[in-house]
Amino acid sequence: MTSLFDLTGRVALVTGSSRGIGNALARALADAGATVVLNGVNPERLKAAEAVMAAEYAPGRVHSVAFDVTDDAAAAAGVAWVEEHVGPLEVLVNNAGIQHRVPMLELDVKDWERVISTDLTSAFLVGREAARHMIPRGHGKIINICSVQTDLARPTIAPYVAAKGGLRNLTRAMTAEWAGSGLQINGIAPGYIHTEMTQNLVDDEQFNAWILGRTPAARWGTVQDLAGPAVWLASSGSDFVNGQTIFIDGGMTVVV
Repeated sequence: MTSLFDLTGRVALVTGSSRGIGNALARALADAGATVVLNGVNPERLKAAEAVMAAEYAPGRVHSVAFDVTDDAAAAAGVAWVEEHVGPLEVLVNNAGIQHRVPMLELDVKDWERVISTDLTSAFLVGREAARHMIPRGHGKIINICSVQTDLARPTIAPYVAAKGGLRNLTRAMTAEWAGSGLQINGIAPGYIHTEMTQNLVDDEQFNAWILGRTPAARWGTVQDLAGPAVWLASSGSDFVNGQTIFIDGGMTVVV
């Protein structure tokens, strides 16, 4: 049974993985045997993350490539680099994303476009380049990192909500076009996850109380909670799972 979830020999690219959820997902795939390629736009931070991970795994198991996921030429070059220098790309995790909190009536269109480009268009660009290589080989896994805001909305984060809602339907569109070529494309929708980037929200007593009361599991999620679902969707254990978005939110989206 464990062989269903063994990723040994598979090459996985995780965008936005120099820290936070992306880095945790890269570690989960590496723990399952994958050779992982980290990605980010800050070369110094990315190289530092690569060095930390490389010290924990066998030589040749951890790589990095810096490129802007919102630029089509850069996305093509980045995926081509993985194919040439690491090996055939078998798993792509579209994790790169940003947040911008401003009421819609005050939201600058440039900030709207920046969030949409980073959180939605990047998945199309990098996903398409990965698929160009995966389709001729007849197999591949693409995992799009969505959010509870794929299904829900909160004030001041309109572009993020729009992007994450769109990402679920992009996942479906990819499935409609590429599943027949042997690819599985699915989404993971994390709930509120306790990371260094959400620490300020955890420290906000009022917001923390709201999260605990709104979540049936009565706790914040951890990056470890995302590891198993990510490995499953990257593995042979999910070969007939396609176009789905799996909510990992402690039950937040199923209660009123």
